[in-house]
Amino acid sequence: MSVYQHYRKEEHAFVDQVLDWKEIVEREYRAKLTDFLDPRKQRILLSLIGAKSEVLVSFHGAYEGAERKRALLHPDYLDPSIEDFELACYDIRYPEKYTSIEHPQVLGSLMGLGMKREKFGDIIIASERAQIIVAKEVSGFVEQEFTHVGKHGITLDSLQPGSLVTPDEEMREQSGTISSLRLDAVLAEVFKLSRAKVKPLIQSEKVKVNWQIIEDPAYLLKEGDVLSLRGSGRCQIIELGGETKKGKQRIIVGIIGA
Repeated sequence: MSVYQHYRKEEHAFVDQVLDWKEIVEREYRAKLTDFLDPRKQRILLSLIGAKSEVLVSFHGAYEGAERKRALLHPDYLDPSIEDFELACYDIRYPEKYTSIEHPQVLGSLMGLGMKREKFGDIIIASERAQIIVAKEVSGFVEQEFTHVGKHGITLDSLQPGSLVTPDEEMREQSGTISSLRLDAVLAEVFKLSRAKVKPLIQSEKVKVNWQIIEDPAYLLKEGDVLSLRGSGRCQIIELGGETKKGKQRIIVGIIGA
């Protein structure tokens, strides 16, 4: 029985990577620190390592409730501390009396520096404060090059992980019915758009499923999938119910930022 059957085709490369990491820890009996992983990759890693493995895995994203975290695969003799995850945290200082900055602006500015998304964790926007978490190996580059968010000049103040604020995000549940589990059908129902309008948004790389860009409107979703539509927010399929008398699928989603 192939290990790949439990994962989607686009996840197979990451499955191979996890198995390589596990082999390194087993063979060399040393810890392996990963880049930042989104929640879907964290779940894949845990499922592949297994509860009875000699290799253990720990996660840290610098604050309680972090979404993106670094993973440390390690032998059972090691009891990891936060220092082992090599995290660097910063307050972004900007003229908040005259302007505000938002998550997409911070993300775009960091990506504009040529940074890979895997090298920084959550971007926290809360109570007129903005904070970032990055891998320590790129902290020097960030301190030197990350000087603007959009047109606004910024400065960075180093923070201890325990002093990060809580993001301003709340989830609300929404129930409805859909004609199918196609990506375009679910997005249209959740964000109250027509499927004709949703289709070009998907095809122009404005939609992600489980943190990966999906360009196929017919892509079939599953319970637990996380969807994001640029500019509208994101949601998670919490529960799939039975069919209605008219043959539609009942669905419950949790919506953030819509």
